[in-house]
Amino acid sequence: MNATLWEFPSTVFAPDHGAELSVLVHELRQEVAGLRREVFDLRQQVGYWRTMHARAVEKGEKLQREIDRLRGENRQLKDRLYGTKSEKHDGGERSFALDDLQAAEEKPKRRRGQQPQAPGPRRRDYSYLPVVEEPVALPPEQCVCPQCGKPLAAMSDSEDSEVVEIEVRPYRRRIRRRRYRSTCKCAGVPRTLVAPLPPKLIPKAGYGISLWVHLLLEKFAAHHALGNVLAQLGRYDLALSPGTATEGFRRLTPLLEPIYQAFLQRNAQSAYNQADETRWLVFVNWDGKTGHRWWLWAYLGEDSVVFRIAPSRGHEVPEGHYPLNAKGFLVVDRYSAYKAMVQVKLGNLLLVFCWAHVRRDFLAVGKGWPDLAPWAVAWLQRIRELYHLHRQRLRHDPAAADFQRATATLREAAAAMHAQAVSELADEKLRSPCRKTLESLLEHWPGLTRFVTNAKLPMDNNASERAVRGPAMGRKNYYGSGSLWSVCLTAAMFSIVATLNRWDLNPQRWLTWYLESCAVAGGKPPADIETFLPWNLPDQRRQELANRPGSASPPNTS
Repeated sequence: MNATLWEFPSTVFAPDHGAELSVLVHELRQEVAGLRREVFDLRQQVGYWRTMHARAVEKGEKLQREIDRLRGENRQLKDRLYGTKSEKHDGGERSFALDDLQAAEEKPKRRRGQQPQAPGPRRRDYSYLPVVEEPVALPPEQCVCPQCGKPLAAMSDSEDSEVVEIEVRPYRRRIRRRRYRSTCKCAGVPRTLVAPLPPKLIPKAGYGISLWVHLLLEKFAAHHALGNVLAQLGRYDLALSPGTATEGFRRLTPLLEPIYQAFLQRNAQSAYNQADETRWLVFVNWDGKTGHRWWLWAYLGEDSVVFRIAPSRGHEVPEGHYPLNAKGFLVVDRYSAYKAMVQVKLGNLLLVFCWAHVRRDFLAVGKGWPDLAPWAVAWLQRIRELYHLHRQRLRHDPAAADFQRATATLREAAAAMHAQAVSELADEKLRSPCRKTLESLLEHWPGLTRFVTNAKLPMDNNASERAVRGPAMGRKNYYGSGSLWSVCLTAAMFSIVATLNRWDLNPQRWLTWYLESCAVAGGKPPADIETFLPWNLPDQRRQELANRPGSASPPNTS
């Protein structure tokens, strides 16, 4: 049996063993066929399980990407809820604890308050305030010499000092109209005459203009709740019911409407505009609308600021504010309603998008995905360089050669940023948060770079966001509006106060002057509204209404 295959004994091939060999071959063939079928089945199962494994791996990768996305969004939401709200701090990119962190830690911290070798604040000038003399003399027992007892002689001069005081007190204005008796007996002449009654803003009302101006400004300029304002007046011994104040506001609304309409007309004609919107509650039932969430729209022109309160946040609101043939620029965020405006689709109104919102996109990526923070920091530094170059350009006269060179440098930096974005998007391994941010950047690139060719345009719409900050405070304090006339009054007062502040005019002085003119007109708006508009005021009147004497100046409309 130890013989090789070629050394089988001859008896194997004997005729009597042929049948057994045939059976053995047949059995072997059946076994081979079975093994082949088993191998075929196993190969099929291998393909199936490979497919299932690939699907499981793909599903696991997809779930991992989803987990990564959700974790990033969770970090972003936590940052919005608990993180720093203000963006006014140096080295914001260092919040990721990346580049220059060690240098930032080694740098000595700036102490609070007045800095060494820095000029101190100037003493304010209050010479325009009225002076109330308060003589101070020595008591009689001290007006003698302490040794001999001889009296002291008063001198003609004095040592003077000033202290600024404030006194808030309500008072009753008693009007005594003198009566006259006729001394003749002429026919048709009344026997007694009475001096006319001074003009009143609200007929048959027992409250003067100064009180209404105070209430209007406390609510719509200081954004205090009306109940708190009335409680404060109560501490000054003036009890005023909420119903009386509310009814007074309702009757003042028609007086302010012509001014508001003039502001709207002026604002819609501006060539350079900004816009923003925020929510506003209006507790009235409106056909076709569910709920009470309305929207407060702010529009900043070259020399005016107006507000509109509308039940919708759609494109029809800004579309209805500007005329159909309006031409110019509108600085906005990337909200789709502005893109859907007819004036924008016709090409008459060009949108200028905000770089501050783009910057927030990269900040959100860095805070949501810490491993992508270096990538976000690099882009934040590019945006910071654009801001720096733009500020450097504005320091030069537009007609100077330095201005042209600065513009060329700015254009090169913008082109390099665009090329960097295109290059990174071509990388298939670019992470989804980065890709989404860069795609949005390139989608809005024409509107983001209009400031390069037009230096008058700002790089962001921060001014319009600051304009709605006060109303947002009021929204929290007095919780929106409760009627349609209140909506009209709110929009008008917000517009009046913001526009007057734009012209550096004192709202209290302007409102007093205007409401006194309404009183002279018999409790109606004056016939000539144009004389009260800030852009029509003569220099002398503007100085009288200025916040500080000698400081009023019109806004830069160049």
